[in-house]
Amino acid sequence: MCTTDMTDELEEKIFTIISYAGECRGLAYEALEAAQNGDFDGAEVKMKEAESSVFKAHHVQTDLIQKEAAGEGVPISMVFVHAQDHLMTAISEKELIKKMIKMQETIFNLSKKLENI
Repeated sequence: MCTTDMTDELEEKIFTIISYAGECRGLAYEALEAAQNGDFDGAEVKMKEAESSVFKAHHVQTDLIQKEAAGEGVPISMVFVHAQDHLMTAISEKELIKKMIKMQETIFNLSKKLENI
């Protein structure tokens, strides 16, 4: 359905996706910063929080997808497209940051070993 006629409920769901996705990204970057400072426990805590946020966003998205699959029209708008893009980007960045944290930990551990030589 290609209409921009949104209900308040749908608009709230769209902005909830945007909010949780943004929270996920912010927490993931906080985790990366913690890792860059050698705080890998803090980084793990922030990444768990990021996972929780993206899970919440994904749950709202899944609800909308299920409504569409059940034949209920879900109006498409630029804000809805933005929410989907924002969520996808948050998921991608979170996964990349996870790998970057592992690399940072490897670098940190190797540096410690070199200091002890």
